[in-house]
Amino acid sequence: MDRPIRAVFFDLDGTLVRYRGVDFESSWGALGVAAGLKAEWDALLAKYLDRPDSYPDWVRENAALLKGVPVGRVLPQLFPPPYAPGVPQALAELKRRGLILGIVSSGVALVADRVREELDLDFAVANELVVQKGRFTGEAVLRVGLWDKLETVEAEAARRGLSLAEVAFVGDHCNDVPVLEAVGC
Repeated sequence: MDRPIRAVFFDLDGTLVRYRGVDFESSWGALGVAAGLKAEWDALLAKYLDRPDSYPDWVRENAALLKGVPVGRVLPQLFPPPYAPGVPQALAELKRRGLILGIVSSGVALVADRVREELDLDFAVANELVVQKGRFTGEAVLRVGLWDKLETVEAEAARRGLSLAEVAFVGDHCNDVPVLEAVGC
């Protein structure tokens, strides 16, 4: 017997938010531009793009570039989040219908957490850039690898007593395919 969908988990970059003028409409790209590091960011993307197993190294190197940058410098360009058309309304309707809503993203937690708060989502899991005294430390906490979203989706579903058959996932890139193949919708 098919189980009804009880939760919808979302990718962040290119799905819920669309930062224009950066690769993949991503929070990472927008952060690099906001920090004045676009050239360095683009060089790292070119270095690592064809090496999916190197995502942790890419995250570490991007975080290192941010060392000492005041968080306040990047906030005006990151916020308000540039929601994809219809996202706030659609998520409000899903919430009204009682579904569990969350974000599973290999993007930046700074943005994912803001979206979670603004749209009243149940959770957000993304990669944290460590901040102390209002500045990026140059360190990152990798919570969701580029190709490891399924592990996080499984953990978040289990934490809420859900089977994958009860979860729908919305994403926009090839790294979302393993999740889309595993969930109920």
